Amino acid sequence: MTVIGYAPGAYDLFHIGHLNILRHAAAHCDRLIAGVVADEVLLETKGRLPVIPLAERMEIVASLRCVDAVHAETVPDKLDTWREVGFDVIFKGDDWRGTAKGRRLERDFASVGVEVRYFPYTMHTSSTVLRRALSAIEAGEAGVRAAALTS
Repeated sequence: MTVIGYAPGAYDLFHIGHLNILRHAAAHCDRLIAGVVADEVLLETKGRLPVIPLAERMEIVASLRCVDAVHAETVPDKLDTWREVGFDVIFKGDDWRGTAKGRRLERDFASVGVEVRYFPYTMHTSSTVLRRALSAIEAGEAGVRAAALTS
């Protein structure tokens, strides 16, 4: 039996944490589908748009050897995505483990026989940390430009 795995994520500002979860996921299934969350779904669920547009994020993820296919995740409900894609196991970072959203994911997928498997979250690198760093750089550059204009 072929085990199909699904690894959803924004994959915005692609970094080592993204690569780690995709590599771990690929090692635990026969075929890995990476679900790249659409811009409008990220806005709805996280309250912000990604820095990198969906088409580019999909192309980046699709270029990885460990990924067999890429799916544009256009609905916020993972069960709806499962109905579209069909997979046996869903992979998430262990930052979801024990949280309300993680417990709901486990409960929802248990009802259809899909395993939820967690992998270590890369604490030192995240898109949020990168986004903050970029904002700080932009703020610093704006300050330097303003100072130059007034001198």
